[in-house]
Amino acid sequence: MFKSLPNKLTLSRIIVIPIILLLLFVPHGWAAWLALILFSLAGATDWLDGYLARRDNEVTKIGQFLDPIADKLLVSAVILVLVSNQQITGLTIFPAIIILMREVAVSGLREFLAGLQVSVPVSRLAKWKTTIQMIALGFLMIGDKYAPSLIPATAIGDLGLWIAGGFTVVTAWDYWRASLKHF
Repeated sequence: MFKSLPNKLTLSRIIVIPIILLLLFVPHGWAAWLALILFSLAGATDWLDGYLARRDNEVTKIGQFLDPIADKLLVSAVILVLVSNQQITGLTIFPAIIILMREVAVSGLREFLAGLQVSVPVSRLAKWKTTIQMIALGFLMIGDKYAPSLIPATAIGDLGLWIAGGFTVVTAWDYWRASLKHF
């Protein structure tokens, strides 16, 4: 089941989530930077596992099942901890909530459509949304507290989260609109 490298990469993304979360609760710069490194590596495996699976013709049912789950678990868990740690605050909580709501809604929509044997491919805009939200969350993980003084990490992260939130609304609408004919 997990013999292929792409599936191992997907599984590693899930396994590293608790480590990232624990590091985000450690009030030291080294922990925030280590969490960022692990988060960045996990984000890179999201691209790499899909690329390798397609390149090596190792696309599997378990990989297709676990890959989007791993992504949603990683992003959702980090958002929740960043809100808990008050690294996402104020009005920026709204795009974070929108992102979480879309993740749940699209997962439910995909599950429903899978029952009808309808595939929902990931759009290019959705890939951009994911990239922007991962970068934004990375900046927010470090924040102004641990970033070099010339880098306004929190402002960059907040802006990125708002942009990702906007893309989130658009991509959620795209998925919903494309699925209406199946209801």
